Amino acid sequence: MRVLLPLVLVCGIAIFVVMRMKHKYEKGTLGKKKSKGAQQLLDSLIPLGMTAGCAFAIIFSAIFPISLLSIFGLGAGTGLLLGYVAYEIYSKKPEVHS
Repeated sequence: MRVLLPLVLVCGIAIFVVMRMKHKYEKGTLGKKKSKGAQQLLDSLIPLGMTAGCAFAIIFSAIFPISLLSIFGLGAGTGLLLGYVAYEIYSKKPEVHS
């Protein structure tokens, strides 16, 4: 159970995010920003979330006696979910022109 639970959780998160992004793509409601830099940040939020989740997992594994292999997958899955949430929030946020 200790081996399969992280895998099941991460797979569930990944399927949720992929299906939501596919649905948004088919409806034509993916986030669009006017400036190139803002669009690049929007497109990078999900991979950045996964990278931050992996980094947090490595630190967490060094502090607590948890297997690096299982916590690394959980960190990436959690980062994927948080990156998707950040994508949703930032895509709805209006751009500020200065």
